Amino acid sequence: MRLFTVDAFTGTAFQGNPAAVCLLDATASDRWMQSVAAEMNLSETAFLLGDSLRWFTPAVEVTLCGHATLATAHVLYSTGAATGELKFRTASGTLTVNRLDDGMIVMDFPAKTVTPTPAPSGLEKALGVTPVQVGKSDLDLLVELDSAETVRALTPDIAALAAVDARGVIVTAAGTDTDFVSRFFAPNVGVPEDPVTGSAHCALSPYWSARLGRASLVGAQLSKRGGIVHVTHAGDRVHLAGNAVTVLSGTLHV
Repeated sequence: MRLFTVDAFTGTAFQGNPAAVCLLDATASDRWMQSVAAEMNLSETAFLLGDSLRWFTPAVEVTLCGHATLATAHVLYSTGAATGELKFRTASGTLTVNRLDDGMIVMDFPAKTVTPTPAPSGLEKALGVTPVQVGKSDLDLLVELDSAETVRALTPDIAALAAVDARGVIVTAAGTDTDFVSRFFAPNVGVPEDPVTGSAHCALSPYWSARLGRASLVGAQLSKRGGIVHVTHAGDRVHLAGNAVTVLSGTLHV
């Protein structure tokens, strides 16, 4: 079966967030897919069978993943396997994807409401900084800091962040060159720091749209690899858009 590595939310190879995409020939067991994801050792590996899409980190299956969905759509479009609108059946419902005339891929994802919450015990120590505001979605903890530079310079205690009761911790601040910036830490699902996290922007989009008074925004994720996510808040949905680059294609023999 065909296997690809795609750098997502970037137009340049070796930047953005790499995802593996496996185009299944037949139904595969959860154990086998988890083993492949562990072998690939990327933040997520996507498995597509027909229109059914699933995502696995090296440690667990996850219910929502933006960059691996973008990578999957990119593979289908770039190989000529699909054109026009795509609909993927996932654990988070049907996700619709389209490719724009300029090549950018737009994904329709569920919006995640962020509710203010007291900072969990030990969070400030784990981050090494004092939050401006803390909130929580049904997936992640969102922590606003005082500046983009503070977000960039952050060196958190990853092991301590694993004590937070959430899929991951989104750290964010208002941007300078973009509308907002972020980083994403998810040791609970086997991803110490994710390079660019589409699903985190399902919370970042409504959060910053409310703060800035605009539906369409641009976010930069300030990981070492870095990446850009274009977001538009549309009620209970978020449109996530970005580019992608294939860096490897081959055949999986097991």
